[in-house]
Amino acid sequence: MEIRVEKIRKEFDLYPALHDVSLDIKSGELIALLGPSGSGKTTLLRLIAGLEQPTQGRIFFGNEDASYKSVQERNVGFVFQHYALFRHMTVAENVAFGLTVRPKAQRPPKAEIRRRALELLDMVQLSGLEKRFPNQLSGGQRQRVALARAMAIEPRVLLLDEPFGALDAKVRKELRRWLREFHDRTGHTTVFVTHDQEEALELADRVVVMSQGKIEQVGSSDDVYDRPNSPFVFSFIGESANLPVTVEGGAVFFHGAPTGLSAQRDGAARLFFRPQDVSLAQEGPCFTGPVTSSRRLAGTRIAEVELGSSDQPCHVEIEVPLDAAASNGSVLSFRPTRWKLFY
Repeated sequence: MEIRVEKIRKEFDLYPALHDVSLDIKSGELIALLGPSGSGKTTLLRLIAGLEQPTQGRIFFGNEDASYKSVQERNVGFVFQHYALFRHMTVAENVAFGLTVRPKAQRPPKAEIRRRALELLDMVQLSGLEKRFPNQLSGGQRQRVALARAMAIEPRVLLLDEPFGALDAKVRKELRRWLREFHDRTGHTTVFVTHDQEEALELADRVVVMSQGKIEQVGSSDDVYDRPNSPFVFSFIGESANLPVTVEGGAVFFHGAPTGLSAQRDGAARLFFRPQDVSLAQEGPCFTGPVTSSRRLAGTRIAEVELGSSDQPCHVEIEVPLDAAASNGSVLSFRPTRWKLFY
C-alpha cells in the first residue's frame, strides 16, 4: 500500500507541531521517522494512523483520500512502545482481539480466529506460549505479541511507535534484526518512529530525518550519513565536529590560517567532518592544537584537540591510530579527508 502525505500541517492549541510536511512512502517499504523529542515524528505517525486529524493537508492510501477516515477504515496495525497488551487475556486472546471485536458480519468463525492467532504466534517465534499471560513474558516477547496482534487484522499498513524503546540494549538489537527479517517475509508497508539513529540506519529502507516539525532529509542510510544536506542532519546522524571557517580565493582558512582545504565559493561557513574522516599531517597547512584528553575506543584512540586561540578555543574530537602520539599535552596536526561546508 502506497502512502502519500501532502502538505500536512498539524496544530495543537494553535501550536504548530508539523509545518507543511510532504512524504511519499512506497508500497512494501520500511520507513523510519527519526528525530529528537519534539521533532513531530510521532505526530506524523498518528496522523497516518488516523489517531489524529490534520489541521491542513491530505493523506492518501493508494489513490484513496484517507485524511478524515478512522483507524478502522484505514485498516492499519499499530504497535505502541509499551505493548498495550490486555493483562487479563492470554497471549492467544490478545493476538485474536482485533478479530473477535469485529462486527458479526465481518467476524471470522472462532476456529478461523484461533488458527490465525496460532499461525501469527508461530511467525513471531512464540509457538507454545499461547496460554501464558503478558506478565509471564519477557519484554521482547511482549513486544512480539503486540506485533502479532497488529498483524492479525491483516492491515494494509503497519505502524510502530518507538517499538523497542522500553527494552534493554541487547534485546533491542536482537528484535531489530528480527523485525527486518519479519518485514522482508511479509512485505507490509511499515513506518516506525525512533530517536535511535543506529536503529533507523540498520533497519530502514529509507530514513526520514525530522526537526522542529519539518522534514530535513529523506534518503537511504548511506544518503543521510554520508551525504547530509544540512548542519542539523550532519550533527544529528553519527558523531561530527564543526568549525567556523572562511573561504577566500578558493582556500579555506581557520582563524586566519590556511587549512590545506579548498572550496569553490568564498564566504563565511562552517566546516563539518566526522572524527574518523581525518588523517594526521606531518607538514603543510592543516589544523594543529594540543591534546586535552585521550581515550581508547576498541582498536583506535579518540583524542580531543583544542584549536583556535586561547580566548576563542574550539574543541574537536578526532579518531587516531593507537600508536599515535596523542597523550595529554602533546600536539596533533590533522586534515579532514571527507568534509562539507555549510555557508
